[in-house]
This record gives sequence, structure tokens and C-alpha cells, in this order.
Amino acid sequence: MPRWEYKTIKLATTGWFAGGNLDEGKLDEYMNLLGRDGWELVSAFDTSQAYGASRNIVAIFKRSLGA
Repeated sequence: MPRWEYKTIKLATTGWFAGGNLDEGKLDEYMNLLGRDGWELVSAFDTSQAYGASRNIVAIFKRSLGA
């Protein structure tokens, strides 16, 4: 049976009236670094602030612990 380890990252959004702006460059940087280390994106979602605005973006990764 495969065994996994998990990693969660949280990126804060900025701005109030724009509904939360995300620094896509920072997200790409995190994802590329994790991908090089064998992490695979499993899920990503936002946390609500108010009136449809996003407070944070949460991304969950997994990688195999090996046999």
C-alpha cells in the first residue's frame, strides 16, 4: 500500500475592494520548487473574507514516502 506525506501552503491575498489579489508569481515559485522536490498538487481552495472576497489561497500537496 502506498504511503504519502502531505504539505500545506497558505498564500495571503492583498487588497480589500478588489476581492483579494493573489501574487501569481509567488504561487508559481512555490509550486515549481515543490514540484522539483517531488510534491504533487492535490487540492487548492480559497478562504472567504466577506462578500465573495478571498482571504487566503490554500494548496495541499502530497508525495510518496517510497516503498
